[in-house]
Amino acid sequence: MKRRCFLKQAVLATVGMGWLSDKALAREATNKPVSTTPATLDAALVKDWLSRWEKNILSDGRNRYCDHELGEEIGWLVSPFLNGFYYGYQATRDSQWVEHFADWADAWIQRGVKEPDGYIGWPKRGSGGSQAESLLTDSLLGEAMGLRPVVMMAEAILKAPALKEKYGARAEAWLKLAGQIFEKWDARGCWRETKEGGLWVVPAYGLDTKTGGWTSGYARRALDGFSNPANKQNHIARWLLAMHDVTGKPVYQERAEQWFRLMKSRLKTRDGGKYFVWDYWNPAGPWDYKPDGSPQHWIGVHPNGGYYAIDVEGMVAAFEHGLVFSRDDLQRLIATNRDFMWNQQLNGARFQRIDGGAADPRWRDSPGLLWTALVPYDETLRRVFLENHNPASWGGLATTPWFLARAAADSATHH
Repeated sequence: MKRRCFLKQAVLATVGMGWLSDKALAREATNKPVSTTPATLDAALVKDWLSRWEKNILSDGRNRYCDHELGEEIGWLVSPFLNGFYYGYQATRDSQWVEHFADWADAWIQRGVKEPDGYIGWPKRGSGGSQAESLLTDSLLGEAMGLRPVVMMAEAILKAPALKEKYGARAEAWLKLAGQIFEKWDARGCWRETKEGGLWVVPAYGLDTKTGGWTSGYARRALDGFSNPANKQNHIARWLLAMHDVTGKPVYQERAEQWFRLMKSRLKTRDGGKYFVWDYWNPAGPWDYKPDGSPQHWIGVHPNGGYYAIDVEGMVAAFEHGLVFSRDDLQRLIATNRDFMWNQQLNGARFQRIDGGAADPRWRDSPGLLWTALVPYDETLRRVFLENHNPASWGGLATTPWFLARAAADSATHH
């Protein structure tokens, strides 16, 4: 197994938290839950979790992925720390996390290179996906995952006078860069509209190191490509929601909404409409078919449950922004995770595949996961989370401070 694939699977096996911007966090604290959930946490638990989380993120941060990772790994390996530092600040209001964040963000961003169309990128071979595995390419996914916390931290900095004085210029530069990266992928022909909405494709061209230009596929950039799978689309859409939250520019929310409409059109129900199920990937247009008419990728439920936890983060984020997904949709997602997938054990909780299929030996420990983005909306899932969460785990880098910041916001709202 390639190192990239192994690391990505390791991350997917542990993530499951929806991360909100400052504005979305405040807004969601006022969004009445589907069922009543406790608003306060035991002070001893909060202290213990923060202590274990802090020790872990500072220790693991010595890897300095920010100093060398490129392409898609910006998302899988750099963004967990950026999210962790951002939510560490939100949970504690300790400015040390802003300093750690700025260090990591700048270490990554300053390694960007100018590419033939004048835009900045962090190209790497193997970041192109199924159609462009051997090409030297940027990764929209990696950049979106990395820039989402960057945009959110920029907002936090610009709202706090003391932080703005020290980091304000950097925050403004980060927001400018994020806007340019959106323009880059739009200009490169990677956005496609469909009957049901729209989505992003992986370009079928890359950098030509011999000529300093593009490979031959650039001429067909508006026609060719490969539609990203749902989990990647949802990561990208959540970045765009954050962009809209912070900048107010309608295009970002419009693009995210188009994806969410397409995502919802692909959901299927089972067991008399009680539960949702959906595929990892579906073709979206002619670019997703081979010359013989067969699809470029297999269609079905992926055996790695981590992908579906990411999809749920996207759908919950859409719901929290008042887009596409309804309270009934959220309730059906809760039922799927709680009533169908969960083994009904608080101690040692495990989850089966979304379709009930047999576990794949490659992901024997994660055929299904707790959909942590739903924890604020259901008391039972919250209890499962509290019983099983490890604040010093890889997934806990961001999940721990997110949950504590969210619980504090909920508590303040309810009181």
